[in-house]
Amino acid sequence: MSMVHPGPRAAERVQVRRAALRPIHGRLRAGQTVMQAVGDLFAAHGCKGGVLSLAGVRCEPMRYVLPALSTDGLHAAWYSATHAPAGRWTIDSATASVGRKDGAPFLHCHGIWSGGGDTAMGHLLPLDCVIAEDAAVSGLGAAETWFEALPDPETAFTLFTPQGGGDGPGLFARILPGEDVVAGIESLAAWHGIATARLHGVGSIDHIRFAEGHRMDCLATELRLDGARLVQGAAHVPIEVVDIHGHIARGTLERGANPVGVTLELIIEPTGETP
Repeated sequence: MSMVHPGPRAAERVQVRRAALRPIHGRLRAGQTVMQAVGDLFAAHGCKGGVLSLAGVRCEPMRYVLPALSTDGLHAAWYSATHAPAGRWTIDSATASVGRKDGAPFLHCHGIWSGGGDTAMGHLLPLDCVIAEDAAVSGLGAAETWFEALPDPETAFTLFTPQGGGDGPGLFARILPGEDVVAGIESLAAWHGIATARLHGVGSIDHIRFAEGHRMDCLATELRLDGARLVQGAAHVPIEVVDIHGHIARGTLERGANPVGVTLELIIEPTGETP
């Protein structure tokens, strides 16, 4: 079974805006929600959107959801009930796309966290997670480009969509359902004259095939790019991903075998370097 969305298929399968990217460095303050702290950090840098690593941040409480199959007869996938583990949890790795929703800062974050001897992955709830200790974080921001949470007729979800647009060499993009992740990234970069870049993003893939030979046979997944790069036009895309049962997998995406499920939010950071 593959993912079938309820709305009309959009003619353009990639949404993209140019961006002048700048480094983001700072501290998230204890006692704030993740959303408050990240919003303050981006405002202090004069940025409307970007991407942030939350690795090393400790939260209490920690709140998140897993991907889930839809039961409403409309959406192709949905979310689990909220997971509310006790105690203080450490975010081991997490990518947050940062933008705006309903006139306020918002973020979309997938990551892995651990606490009390357990490890889990999911979709972090930034309005419900509270930072337990001051934490240093870093990422990339843009003053004139951002992701805006907007209704998407094709999927019937409200999804982060690139908005604005600077004159810089970076890209904010959304790859739409059914498009192959690796080929889509390569085509997008080539169209904009980018051959070498770091790739940052979160999203979902419908039944995952890894270049190493293993797979995740699940309709609904939540993933983050993990050190993904574009080298001489070729995309090398390692990911971390969780399925509806909470199973976590890691590996490099096979080219031509990994269609976007609901969305893939992507920031392309040109480097001009050869690793």
